[in-house]
Amino acid sequence: MASQLQKDQLYKRLKEYKNRFLQKRYAELDESATRLMINSLLTEVLGYKELEDIKTEYRIRTEYADYVIQLARKKHFVVKVKAVQLDLTDKHLRQSTNYAANEGIDWIILTNGREIHLYKVLFRKPIDVKKVFSYNLADPKELKTAVDFLVYLTKKSVLKNELNQFWLRFEALEPSNLCRNLYACEVVRFLRRTLKAKTGLWFNEDDILDSIHQIVVTKINSVKPRAPLDVSKKKPGLKETVRPIEPIEEQAPLIEGSTPSI
Repeated sequence: MASQLQKDQLYKRLKEYKNRFLQKRYAELDESATRLMINSLLTEVLGYKELEDIKTEYRIRTEYADYVIQLARKKHFVVKVKAVQLDLTDKHLRQSTNYAANEGIDWIILTNGREIHLYKVLFRKPIDVKKVFSYNLADPKELKTAVDFLVYLTKKSVLKNELNQFWLRFEALEPSNLCRNLYACEVVRFLRRTLKAKTGLWFNEDDILDSIHQIVVTKINSVKPRAPLDVSKKKPGLKETVRPIEPIEEQAPLIEGSTPSI
């Protein structure tokens, strides 16, 4: 888990980056000029070394990725850069997703120097990506919140495997995964005992399952992910990055020890 000292140091570097680059006079930079900002973001802010850790115009088959971050012979990130004047969208991901899939790279950073988005590559058929978070580094309020998440993109955290731990906790706590555990035998039996203690009545397990199902399919659109490795602290202003739970057409079976999947 990232220490408070790491976060404080990162926050200081992020503020310096913001004051240096995220100014009105740089608001119309093209993609080539924006890369100079990204060089600073990757080295001075996140701690990667030029030449050693950062591969620019990295060839993948017949194309070239803007950046690939490699540590100890393992490629950790594909970094896709767009001009600072452009707003980032998921449409910018397609090419980077192909790069990551072809090279077996787990993470994609999409950035224009002003915004930074992190995506996890899901190696399934078909290959998919999941947005984990996105932040506007030009917003001072958002910058404070961003530190708790951006710290896991630093070289130190990646080398200590903290980024993968971050993802495991994020995935486990995602509502679309967590809600499936509500159908577990242990949960139903606990509710049955609780209801018996409160009402003096025994309830059929199928009736309890029906009620749980109604809870799951009820509109849940305002769920926000908490800082995955520090769940005791709630951070204001975090952008919503998880999708609403899709209604389940058929009642899930009561399975002992079932494991959620995404």
